[in-house]
Amino acid sequence: MSRLEEKTIHRRTIFEGRVIRVELDEVGLPNGKTSTRELVRHSGAVSVLAVTGEGKIVLVRQYRKPLEKEILELPAGKLEPGEDPADCALRELEEETGYRAAELTHLVSFYTSPGFADELLHLYEAQGVSEGTFRPDEDEFVERVELTLEEAFDRMKSGEICDAKTVTALYILQGREQSIG
Repeated sequence: MSRLEEKTIHRRTIFEGRVIRVELDEVGLPNGKTSTRELVRHSGAVSVLAVTGEGKIVLVRQYRKPLEKEILELPAGKLEPGEDPADCALRELEEETGYRAAELTHLVSFYTSPGFADELLHLYEAQGVSEGTFRPDEDEFVERVELTLEEAFDRMKSGEICDAKTVTALYILQGREQSIG
């Protein structure tokens, strides 16, 4: 046992939904005391950084209920149990944007908010982007938006781009362009 580990004494599932499960853990702390932890369990997700032949970053505008506003973000989606993240990334790119990718490169995987959630997001870069078939899920309303890197950073400054996966991808892209130029 690590000197910082919190040992689970009791776990109770308090909500089981379509996307998440919420658990309440009673934990033993390293100092011998106890506390509670609210945990969000998630099957994981993918996101795709796609740049068109014209140098435009492919984003989607989508209403996000937790934020009560529309934001611009990279196409993304939830992994199905046992699904390969690369397969999910290819599917989500085409469903949400109507673009296909000839191949993908894995850029990074990261936990979106490890203070309370175990969601692991796999970020990919699409190569060989071409027109495919736009086919969002029945309950998904998205609009494709294409921006230059400079325009995307302006949208970050205005708050229209504000999610971690998209901000991370834009900084990766910016760093690559700065090292080339």
